[in-house]
Amino acid sequence: MNLQYIILLAPPILLALSFHEFSHGWMAYKLGDPTAKLAGRLSMNPLVHLDPIGTLMIFLVRFGWARPVPVDPRYFRQPKRDMLLVSVAGPGANMILALLSGLLLRLFHGGVFNFFPSNVLQPLYLMVKFSLQINLALAIFNLLPIPPLDGSKILYGILPPQYDHVFYSLERYGGFILMGLILFGMLSGVSILGAFIYPFVNFFSKIFGGM
Repeated sequence: MNLQYIILLAPPILLALSFHEFSHGWMAYKLGDPTAKLAGRLSMNPLVHLDPIGTLMIFLVRFGWARPVPVDPRYFRQPKRDMLLVSVAGPGANMILALLSGLLLRLFHGGVFNFFPSNVLQPLYLMVKFSLQINLALAIFNLLPIPPLDGSKILYGILPPQYDHVFYSLERYGGFILMGLILFGMLSGVSILGAFIYPFVNFFSKIFGGM
């Protein structure tokens, strides 16, 4: 991974992570929880959201995480429903960025930006392409129903109350399961997470960007 590659990846990664966490905090704030705002996390500044390991994972394997925005369900009128909405907001934000990136790619393919010199056009094209792929990978990765990912809270939000114990059991061991899957993929070269994530990335890349 050379310096040029890192420079091209950094802007879409920082935007994807920042918008993801901002959207969690914004949704929580709209539902009555000021915790993220009081903690200074209701911001698009990437420095307040970055998790060193999660960011490194995005550079290395194209999916990762940021530092979670604090949320206090005690402020919510309907905690279970509202936590589901807060959890959906992050991946939803990444899907919006992916869609916008895909539309820009289609404009690139259509020659709309050909007035730029080639030494400017190619880096811009690659950053938009990376943005599409990174946002899709981040959205789909976070939708996996493994704690502490957003998908686990979405699962909790739709489970009937009699199955809440399933969520609590997953929550207890989810972090270990997740790190185990990531480490297994890095050491073995066989990514179980990637086997779930990348078919969806490829599918939506074709729909959004015609790739």
